[in-house]
Amino acid sequence: MDKTTTQVYRGNDRLLYGIILGVLAFWLFAQTTLNIAPVMAADLRVEQSFMNIAVSITALFSGIFIVVVGGLADRVGRVRMLLVGFGFSILGSLLVGLAPAGPMGGTFLMLGRICQGLSGAFVMPSSLALVKAYWDGAERQRAISLWSMGSWGGSGFAALFGGLMAENVGWRWIFIIAAIVSLIGLLMVRGTPESKAPPKAGYRFDLAGVLTFMVTMVALQIFATQGAVFGWTSPASVGLLAAALIFGFAFYRIESGNPNAFVQFRLFRNLTYTGATISNLLLNATAGIIMVAMLLLQEGGEMSAQRAGLLTVGYAITILAFIRAGEKLLQRFGPRKPMLWGSYIVGLSILLLMPTNLMLGTYTILAVIAFSLFGLGLAFYATPSTDAALSNLPEDQAGAGAGIYKMASSLGASFGVAISSTIYTAIAGREEGIRWIEGVITFVGRQENLASREAAFFALLANLVMVVAAVISIVTTVPKGKTGEQG
Repeated sequence: MDKTTTQVYRGNDRLLYGIILGVLAFWLFAQTTLNIAPVMAADLRVEQSFMNIAVSITALFSGIFIVVVGGLADRVGRVRMLLVGFGFSILGSLLVGLAPAGPMGGTFLMLGRICQGLSGAFVMPSSLALVKAYWDGAERQRAISLWSMGSWGGSGFAALFGGLMAENVGWRWIFIIAAIVSLIGLLMVRGTPESKAPPKAGYRFDLAGVLTFMVTMVALQIFATQGAVFGWTSPASVGLLAAALIFGFAFYRIESGNPNAFVQFRLFRNLTYTGATISNLLLNATAGIIMVAMLLLQEGGEMSAQRAGLLTVGYAITILAFIRAGEKLLQRFGPRKPMLWGSYIVGLSILLLMPTNLMLGTYTILAVIAFSLFGLGLAFYATPSTDAALSNLPEDQAGAGAGIYKMASSLGASFGVAISSTIYTAIAGREEGIRWIEGVITFVGRQENLASREAAFFALLANLVMVVAAVISIVTTVPKGKTGEQG
């Protein structure tokens, strides 16, 4: 479709709600593994360390391919890429839901989780590019708010939904329903006029950039998830880190000055876009607190997945209730203030989860308050950040730019979960835990679960550091006041 036709067609609610179903398939259904990972591991008879990889690999594959697909969507069609994403979601969900117990179960699980990651890579940048192309002004901000309800709100309900389904129906039905939801979304989107960027002469696919980026990300992910198993100073760990640094440098050199680069570094010359993207990565990384809290409550507190998941209900409620408030704050103050307010509230929620030295009853009350604040903070942050990123993208880079922004979401979630679970597993697996912390903090109540409680404290502390870094990135890059569109 040429640019003129793109300007004639206006988005409608059928298209928007179809897009949201695709977003939900990734952020709600696929993310339930953050809570039900122990149940799935036991049922499929796979090691928890293997399950941890399966949990994080979905976000990793989404993050690796999301920018590539965003760039392709600009050229071959955003609707076409969106429909392919629905197909990957259906396939991946069925592979996970129908995975047999035993050796083959791990293969089904991993392939399914990879397909789910690819579905996110296809759905998110193409759908955001369609939002930019087919909605304007206040209507676009409404569309972004509803889109954010699917992503941030979906992730908010994931732990609760996963726990309820696993305990009452069976975890496999989560993924069967996900396939049905994706099919409905596909049917709702079909027939939408195609949207493409204006043709670009001399375009060539950036294979070298894609390959070096993939090697860098995979090496970093394996290092983060398996470093404790290999030994942080072992040849395998050192080799992985060296590979990540070497290929990362090669990727930077290849992309710099490359007119066909799938990551256009020139987009980061816009400070507002840069601040939105970096802080988006860091705040998505705090998704690790959900897995840490669920592991602590189930392993240390001996709670069921359903009961632990219920403690996160405030997260789901507040993010849905207040995400339109983030839209209103954006319209009144511009993106900077609500992004900062949201980050501060997320930081406070993590601080409330960190007193793992308390009795279980007291801690569960803190957890309910903390997850409610977590949802509130993300609700304030989501729409201002997304609108700031999209509004500052040139038209011919809408898909690629949206891909980079959502790559930050996926890679942030992937590495956040990987880092948090690695810290937790490494410390919880030691019978002696971290002895010196017991001289600083008094752990009341049961003492046989000290390793789990200490592990959760340090994993949560790592997430707090990420929030501090997000605040610094916003303060130093996002200008005060309202920002206008750049493209």
